[in-house]
Amino acid sequence: MFKGIREDIASVFERDPAARSTFEVLTCYPGFHARVFHRLANKLWHGGFKWLARFVSHVGRWFTGIEIHPGATIGRRFFIDHGMGVVIGETAEIGDDVTLYHGVTLGGTSWKEGKRHPTLGDGVVVGAGAKILGPITIGAGGKIGSNAVVVKDVPAGATAVGIPARILDEARDTQKHFNPYGIGNDQNDPMSKAIHGLLGHTAVVDQRIELILQQLEKLGVKVEEERATADKFDPNYLNKIVD
Repeated sequence: MFKGIREDIASVFERDPAARSTFEVLTCYPGFHARVFHRLANKLWHGGFKWLARFVSHVGRWFTGIEIHPGATIGRRFFIDHGMGVVIGETAEIGDDVTLYHGVTLGGTSWKEGKRHPTLGDGVVVGAGAKILGPITIGAGGKIGSNAVVVKDVPAGATAVGIPARILDEARDTQKHFNPYGIGNDQNDPMSKAIHGLLGHTAVVDQRIELILQQLEKLGVKVEEERATADKFDPNYLNKIVD
């Protein structure tokens, strides 16, 4: 147990440049505290002391803001950065060297007994606010973007973003990168989609109007007033609103 605690302290220094001393980690890192509580609760759980295990877990949640079911399986060098709002379900399985940021949920989608929660392979990183739901598998080295909602398996080494999450095609999405804190440009914002749809429709309408004016001019119809009215509209107005 003490060997594991030493590894957990070392993992904090490896993944958080703000950590300055061992004493600071021992006293000021809720992710580390939650891991210590879970080690004890997990031993009690598998020892048959179910209620006591849940009570220890509950106390740990009260102290840290992190809820880890005592039945969850967690590997070595597990690191929770900041930690507030993290929820890990009973049948979740977490490999070695996994990193979770605040607001992450490893949840279930069924009330049936048995495997209900995700499995995270070694070296997985889950961005802030992400939700991984159901008995799915995130392959070793996988990355889950901030605020993503993942309901399907993610292959090893892949990056999943969005709602619902999709796998980034590195050849196509060359300008995109994993950000454990920020919200990506590909978030499904209905307002943004609606505005961009209007922009596309406006461009098509403008082209058709211009074609009609050209045909009217060929027939000898004066269209100067109509052109002047169209020129008063700033075509970049909606773009400025979106930006």
